[in-house]
Amino acid sequence: MRPCMYSGGMSIVIAGARVFTGDRVLPEADVLVENGLVREVGTALRGAERVDGRGRTLLPGLIDAHGHVFTTTELRHTLGFGVTTVLDMLGNPGQVAELRAAAASDPGIADLRSAGTGATVPGGYPWFLVDMGYLTPFPTITEPDEAPGFIADRVREGSDHIKILLEDGTTTGQALPALSVDTAAALVDSAHQHGKLAVAHALTVETTHAALSAGVDVLAHVYLDRTDAELPYRIAERGTPVIPTLVAVQGLFGRPKARQLLDDPRVEPYLDDTSRYLLNADPVPLGPAARHDLDGATQTVAELREAGATILAGSDTSNLFVAHGASLHVELELLVAAGLSPLEALTSATSAPADCFGLGDRGRIAPGLRADLLLVEGDPTKAIGATLDIVAVWRGGRRAQRNSGGTLGSTSSGGPLSLHSIASDPV
Repeated sequence: MRPCMYSGGMSIVIAGARVFTGDRVLPEADVLVENGLVREVGTALRGAERVDGRGRTLLPGLIDAHGHVFTTTELRHTLGFGVTTVLDMLGNPGQVAELRAAAASDPGIADLRSAGTGATVPGGYPWFLVDMGYLTPFPTITEPDEAPGFIADRVREGSDHIKILLEDGTTTGQALPALSVDTAAALVDSAHQHGKLAVAHALTVETTHAALSAGVDVLAHVYLDRTDAELPYRIAERGTPVIPTLVAVQGLFGRPKARQLLDDPRVEPYLDDTSRYLLNADPVPLGPAARHDLDGATQTVAELREAGATILAGSDTSNLFVAHGASLHVELELLVAAGLSPLEALTSATSAPADCFGLGDRGRIAPGLRADLLLVEGDPTKAIGATLDIVAVWRGGRRAQRNSGGTLGSTSSGGPLSLHSIASDPV
């Protein structure tokens, strides 16, 4: 368990709240926080500060299992929506290192773990961003025997997990060269030798089968081209968690939930400028041969649940029509609409990603764990939409100052518009 990087200050008791621990619901309990950690969960607890939890629900800080973050401003606004940790799935290693260092010292922004540079072939996805001048050139890989060196370089750069892009362009109608199964398998083997999880971007039935054959640990999206009655059972039997990112794929393929957020008074005042831009963006045109089935994707999530697969909640910021922090709440609603219970959806954003990615110090409310906490009005264990009725957020025992007017807490550095905002496919 990693220690907190800062002190949580005086003791706090959140009293009389309904508590979702990450595993079960306590109808009414007190939670004592000291020095950044949960010290006790019980009754009649005392602390220097008392927060009234009656009629409210206390949750572990949410974990976005699929994001792309470029600035501390984005992390600050992410935290304001109760998302205390973001698992970044592709980014510039130097920029990521700066963001991680900032998160380690500043409890006013969300914590970050990152894949850094993703594995793809020359000219493969998302190399077109380099051709357009939006990304600087990055290393690529062609043959299996290149995998050990490629992974060793990513580990030296500080990657927490490895992203493997199995993207052939099918869903957008733009054919792309892609990694072979043999090369993907070599990348997985090398990642495992370094103790790293291998996460695969796969959007079709074919590439999902390829990812499973390569031995990946996590699927970063759900397949969109068609349904497959047997594939959910193969995924479940292998124990491979899936991050559906329905909020991103529905936005990119024609059913954005952007207006839902822009019209919500619980959300709009707290959005960062990048999120407002992304939510107001124009759709990206797709190729005439594009193949995607959004209804099928939702059905697949239901089939994955029925098969017993582990589902993790991820928003895939910074894609079009996805807002930092806020869209993870929409993802929870979409997962419930696809057949998960509210408790299962909450688990997908708390204890499940913590378990999958080895974050043993968070994702639950229990003595000795980080006091990353979200307090909301009402009962999201019964009505998932209540997760946006935010009362307070703590990261490491420090309460975030949630301000309207486009700011959250203290001043933070800005940054350029997210590079993924021009991508035509979820990353």
